[in-house]
Amino acid sequence: MDTFLIILAGIFLLTGLTGCIFSKLPGTMLCYLGIIILQYSSIAEFSVHFFIKWGVLVIAVQGLDYLIPDWGNRKFGGSKKGVWGSLLGMLAGIYFGPIGITLGAISGAFMGELVAGKVSNTAIQYRFGAFTFFILGTISQLTVAGIMIYYYVENLSYIL
Repeated sequence: MDTFLIILAGIFLLTGLTGCIFSKLPGTMLCYLGIIILQYSSIAEFSVHFFIKWGVLVIAVQGLDYLIPDWGNRKFGGSKKGVWGSLLGMLAGIYFGPIGITLGAISGAFMGELVAGKVSNTAIQYRFGAFTFFILGTISQLTVAGIMIYYYVENLSYIL
């Protein structure tokens, strides 16, 4: 049963790490669930304080990841079509790795802003501002997920 729980926790952590990059998946929440699953195995013993502290942090980071890009988009005057263009561009860029995701998100948002009727210079300005907030959210999620993966590997190293 321990082997199943350890593998399941690892799957949740890897899926959560992927979710940190693709912002529509709850990446840090999945990592947190992976750590909770690991707790039920015999290799990990986390305290209640640990789970409360990380639970609050995960909720904060996940919430900010959903709110900050929209706030940045409104602050820089972007439109909903720009947001949808960014999402579609990011999905199209998946096949080209992280650079494709980044460039796809920027170019998709740019095209979305053009469809919304913005002139090209203004559309570029809006997209780079909103993209900055997107990157900040992604980095914060990757940091939290990376620390949780560290706890997983650290506990896994005791049985190896």
